[in-house]
Amino acid sequence: MRAVSPVFTIGVLAEAAGVNLETIRFYQRKGLMPEPARPQGGVRRYGDADLARVRFIKSAQRLGFSLDEVAELLKLEDGSHCGEAREQGERKLADVRARLADLQRIEQVLADLVARCGSTRGRVRCPLIASIRDGQA
Repeated sequence: MRAVSPVFTIGVLAEAAGVNLETIRFYQRKGLMPEPARPQGGVRRYGDADLARVRFIKSAQRLGFSLDEVAELLKLEDGSHCGEAREQGERKLADVRARLADLQRIEQVLADLVARCGSTRGRVRCPLIASIRDGQA
C-alpha cells in the first residue's frame, strides 16, 4: 500500500518551511517553485516535494547563494551533475574568501581609526570623521 503524501495549503507550507507566505509567492514569481493548478473553485495544494524545494532554496541562501545561483543549483538538484555543482560551490567559496579579505581590511582600518580617535586631545579634528570625509578610509 502506497503512503499518501501530505497536502498543504500555501499557508501551511510556509509555516512548515519556516518562511513567510509571501516568500512562497515570490519564489513562484521568480520561477524557483512551480505554482500548482487550482482546482475549480478550490485551493492550490502543495506536497512534500514543494516543502523540500523551499527548504533547499533557504539552505542555499544561508550559504550565500543568490536566487539566480539557487536557480542554477535547482537545475542540478537530481544529484547527477556533481561536477557542475562543485564548480558553483568553488565560485561561491572564492567569493566568500574575497569578502572575508575585504572585511579583514575594513576591520584593520577601523581599528586604527578608533585607536587614533582615543589618542587625540584638544581641538584636533577627529581622525575617523576626517578620514571618511577626505575619502582616505
